[in-house]
This record gives sequence, C-alpha cells and structure tokens, in this order.
Amino acid sequence: MTNPFQLAVTHNIPRATRETAIETLTEANRTTDLAVLVRTSGLPGGLRRQAVDGLLSCDATDLLEELAADRSVAPELRKKARR
Repeated sequence: MTNPFQLAVTHNIPRATRETAIETLTEANRTTDLAVLVRTSGLPGGLRRQAVDGLLSCDATDLLEELAADRSVAPELRKKARR
C-alpha cells in the first residue's frame, strides 16, 4: 500500500508511518486529502492535528475556513484551523 492517504487512515499501520504519510500529503499539497483527514473522526487526534498543520503550511485558507466553521470537527481542531 503506497498511497499516502490510505496509509494515514489505516489503523494497523505504525504511527510513524502514518505521520510520514501525512507529511507526504503536505509536501504534495494534497489539501483536499488533508481536510478529509481532519474530518475523519476515527483518526487519532494527533494525526488530525498534524493534518491541520499541513493545511496551514500549504496556506489552504478556504479549506481552513470551512473546517473552522464545521461543527462536526472537534472544537480544538476548529480553533487551530482559525489561526
């Protein structure tokens, strides 16, 4: 499985591999995938925060605004998206 998005969401993959997958998505400017990760409730909070950080570093303003307004996203992540 080499798709970084699939690696990030697969629960039986080591955490470090999942973190690297999110870094790969960020480097490739795959902002839609990062936003999906933020909204994925089954994903550990640390990985979801890393996805928000990726969106911040990609300057994905529109997606960050959407996430900040999305009440289904955890309050901590919405706050982080507002920065």
